[in-house]
Amino acid sequence: MLVLTRKLNESIIIGSGIEVKIARINGNQVRIGITAPKNIPVYRKEIAPLFGQAEKVNKKQTPQNLVTSFNR
Repeated sequence: MLVLTRKLNESIIIGSGIEVKIARINGNQVRIGITAPKNIPVYRKEIAPLFGQAEKVNKKQTPQNLVTSFNR
């Protein structure tokens, strides 16, 4: 794992199309902004498995399918 130190409004670049920016720091909570191409899904780690399961079951994703999968 690469560990970096960033200050408010500083960014890191991943590959050629993903930027992660520190948007706000509030105590021990950090808000980040992620800019990525639309074909790269970005999920919080704790919900990523739900979306992975939904993609296997549903060939074509719709907002309703994702909500249904998330609510299971």
